[in-house]
Amino acid sequence: MYNYRELIVWQKSMDLVELVYKVTATFPDEKKYGLTRQIRRSTVSIPSNIAEGTGRNSKKVFRNFLEISNGSINELKTQLEISKRLGFTSKNELETILNLCDEVQKMTFTLIKKYTNP
Repeated sequence: MYNYRELIVWQKSMDLVELVYKVTATFPDEKKYGLTRQIRRSTVSIPSNIAEGTGRNSKKVFRNFLEISNGSINELKTQLEISKRLGFTSKNELETILNLCDEVQKMTFTLIKKYTNP
């Protein structure tokens, strides 16, 4: 269907992964196997599902993987809010990441609409 590396939504979601890994590297050591791991897993899931969906030979299946990716974005946003409440991320860090999340999510919604049958 697509070369996923050419999709801007995949590229932006990869930028999100990098940013999240940098921010979570500053989390307390005792959170590395809990919240840090969960945040990173959610983030990696976003471009991974986009890539996996492009490898399928069906627009409907691709749309489903985009929907899973959107679910991962919402999961990530929630986990980041938790990290902010616990004092692990600053307001500025959170805003930067959430803005990128919103950007990626808008792109996935656009693709989902494109591949939704009327």
